[in-house]
Amino acid sequence: MVGPVLLLVAGLLAALPRAELSVMTWNVCAGTNSACPLYRAGALELAQSIGGYAIKNGPPDVIFLQEFCTGAAGTLELWLEQRTGRNWTIGSWGLTSHDGTPYACHPDRLGRPRGAQSIAVAVAGDAATFEAHPLPAPPWYVTRAVLCATIPARKVRACGTHLSSGRADDDRGPGAPYRTRQIRRLLEIAAEPGHRTILGGDLNVAPPDSGYGSAAGRRAVAPLYRAYQECDQRGARRTGRWTREGKKLDYLFAPKGTVRNCRVARDVTLSDHKPVHAELAL
Repeated sequence: MVGPVLLLVAGLLAALPRAELSVMTWNVCAGTNSACPLYRAGALELAQSIGGYAIKNGPPDVIFLQEFCTGAAGTLELWLEQRTGRNWTIGSWGLTSHDGTPYACHPDRLGRPRGAQSIAVAVAGDAATFEAHPLPAPPWYVTRAVLCATIPARKVRACGTHLSSGRADDDRGPGAPYRTRQIRRLLEIAAEPGHRTILGGDLNVAPPDSGYGSAAGRRAVAPLYRAYQECDQRGARRTGRWTREGKKLDYLFAPKGTVRNCRVARDVTLSDHKPVHAELAL
């Protein structure tokens, strides 16, 4: 009877959700910044570059992307499926300009359109449903949103976003008013009863204890640290390694006590931002 019992136990264990989750966030700078290598890259080049990096050290289960292009989502999804042997689902949400027109990625090198600059969430293996929720944003500049993937089999809600930049033409008022409101709304949207929340992206603020960036921006992100654990947090200090030009702007937050490893890929030069990876025990 030992053999059948062992087989039954093995089958039951295989049916349980995996207790680990690997997550990556990366602002790939593909849309409108001519200083970045993926500027004007076609859909296949974007898929090869982004997907190739993502799977280099073992593909993550969830990928958050910013400054991606909506026109490349299907190509990246297919590329990941062919190279990893897993099913992938990618949701993307394109920014619009203040007048309601798509905030277009600049055409590729052959002049072909690439869709709108976007945020995207890619989920491997498990079925996921996607929801985009608008965030407060300056009416004179581009729209902002959070894109969430709910993964029932894992009881996980994964939400990616790209907040206002804080430049003179985006959240230009004193006190980071829009980023403060965006983070407050992000906290509301990301919570889902019965699910563990993972959230991240390019938040365009410095960590609370970093000593750089605006004081208002540092205050704006503090509520996320109270509710979650940031993967690169340094002990009790709410800070981490830089992800763009000496400053940390890119974050991965997870339930407290679940972060097992965090890595910032400083060797990646395809973007002006560095990817951030988290290994979570859920």
